[in-house]
Amino acid sequence: MNATFPLTWLADVLRGAGLKVAEQPGWRMRGRGPMGHVRGIICHHTAGPKSGIMPSLSVLTNGRPGLDGPLSQLGLGRDGTWFVIAAGRANHAGVGAWKGITAGNMSFIGIEAENQGIPADPWPAVQVSSYKRGCAAILRKIGAPVEMCIGHKEWAPRRKIDPTFDMKAFRNGVAAIMKGIDRP
Repeated sequence: MNATFPLTWLADVLRGAGLKVAEQPGWRMRGRGPMGHVRGIICHHTAGPKSGIMPSLSVLTNGRPGLDGPLSQLGLGRDGTWFVIAAGRANHAGVGAWKGITAGNMSFIGIEAENQGIPADPWPAVQVSSYKRGCAAILRKIGAPVEMCIGHKEWAPRRKIDPTFDMKAFRNGVAAIMKGIDRP
């Protein structure tokens, strides 16, 4: 375990929630540097290809021109599989703010769910269910309230639209799981 990258618990927490997990080679040692105090989660969609379970995995891991990887700690496939990418800081938040926090990459775990973000690419129910269950498990682990599960569009409302589902309804679902009301 590398003390610089403290999120080495990610795979175990997701697996403990009964979710399918695919650990990517080298993830425990991958990151842009150390995290600060983890305060919450920022939910994203990839805006990637229309087909495939997780076709954006290479980009999330390695980055793209103008933005070095990793681009998130976690990827979420269309079939509900969690791809664990990095245990350190990732380039996912950019400029923004939430509840007085402005250091998004240092303070939030980034989750990129595979979806184009357009009406022609509806969110599969299995993926949304897994998204909620994974967020609930992570929030429990870090001791954060459901209000700390936010959309990128809430972090940076003037420049981002992701994810394309209703974050209030999503958080209500996450809260129900955290309270043990909604069981998988």
